[in-house]
Amino acid sequence: MAKERLIVIKQADITNNCPECFNQELELTFSQRHTYNAFYHKTTEEISHEIKCKKCESIIYPVKWTDDIERVFDYYNKLVEPDKKSVRFTTLFFVLLLLMFGAVAALLYLYFEGAI
Repeated sequence: MAKERLIVIKQADITNNCPECFNQELELTFSQRHTYNAFYHKTTEEISHEIKCKKCESIIYPVKWTDDIERVFDYYNKLVEPDKKSVRFTTLFFVLLLLMFGAVAALLYLYFEGAI
């Protein structure tokens, strides 16, 4: 079973008012989804964002954003540079691949020698 993890790629403190408690301590976080498996590590292009108030610990959803928050979000969204989409294979994958090639080579050798 593949495990998914959100890796933070950009985090910023913004001084806009919270729509819930009107405090000026908000935190904007951009995260990128990574998938981990026994055979590979995959970096996806999927980016998620979250704005959270530091005082009341509430998450500010886009429905409650003010024009100021939206402008700041657009600014930081342009600054985010995600990792490229990629797949990296693990050592276990290469070991199993090598064993499969070895087994096929051994079977072909035995077949051509007339042992099978």
